[in-house]
Amino acid sequence: LKPAAHALFKKLKDEELELLVQAVESRGAWESRCVWVPRGDARGTKQGLSPQVLLCRLFRWPDVHQPHELKHLCYCAGSQGVCGDLSALCCNPHHFSRLAVPETPPPPYSKSSCGPSWPDGPQHPSAQLLEFSYKGGDWHGKRLCSPLPDTSLSRSTTKDGCWCKLAYWEHRTRVGRLYAVHEASVNVFCELPWGSGFCLAQLPAAHRSRAVRRARGKIGRGLLLSREPGGIWAYNRSEHPIFVSSPTLSPAGARRLTVLKVLPGYSAKVFDYEQVGGKGGWRLPGEGPCDPHSIRISFAKGWGPCYSRQFITSCPCWLEVLLNQLR
Repeated sequence: LKPAAHALFKKLKDEELELLVQAVESRGAWESRCVWVPRGDARGTKQGLSPQVLLCRLFRWPDVHQPHELKHLCYCAGSQGVCGDLSALCCNPHHFSRLAVPETPPPPYSKSSCGPSWPDGPQHPSAQLLEFSYKGGDWHGKRLCSPLPDTSLSRSTTKDGCWCKLAYWEHRTRVGRLYAVHEASVNVFCELPWGSGFCLAQLPAAHRSRAVRRARGKIGRGLLLSREPGGIWAYNRSEHPIFVSSPTLSPAGARRLTVLKVLPGYSAKVFDYEQVGGKGGWRLPGEGPCDPHSIRISFAKGWGPCYSRQFITSCPCWLEVLLNQLR
């Protein structure tokens, strides 16, 4: 790759080279500017690699081969067609992510054939919190004395331009207030140099268990949540996996939980506006009915029917994304 990379570097202006060096040295710690290369030079290398694939392969993922394996991040101008007559394209390797897809064969946390199906029941919202256990081939439920606080997002949020609100949880305890999101994207993080957004490090720190402190130590740069045409995307900026569930990640008619593992540097479409149209109430084992316009994201720790943690409330640190139904 070195000869191809050197040939590409010679075609970049000094300013573009400086931007590229800054982006690579920072490892994407902040939102760097685009690095433009003439589009006509896209396949001028022996390997036939486009500039973005070449630099992503050189500086981030040695196993990437084709442009369709990559996704522009929401803040990349190259994905928005803003570079004049599109005679240039962005090749900043930190303006791209890999695409997360369910693993094959699926691991325990997303294995659809593993474990019993969810208990049938009414699909209307309820303030009651239930805990289910599996004994003798059947699900058994009991009411818990402390229901989860109501974090539903009312339609009135359209008045102030808010498209979602974020709730941060540690096990069954919500920490801090709801965080309203007005911009098209938001960073959720503990440590993000020169960044802005929902900083979890600033939330109250009373009575945290060792497990919570360990998990919080792995959040780091966290994730980038963005509202894009057709749905909501999550980009994992941390150095540890995140685990995601939402109504649109599960196949139609599914009665079991689907949890998607998103590796560092990967993105996933975690909510699809088109798919949610026909879904009613979203019912989770152990937690009862949930808002069908919500997303749940656990930092570093997975959960699911065949996982050691059956419910997301067993995860030390997790995020609830409450979407405004009026898009």
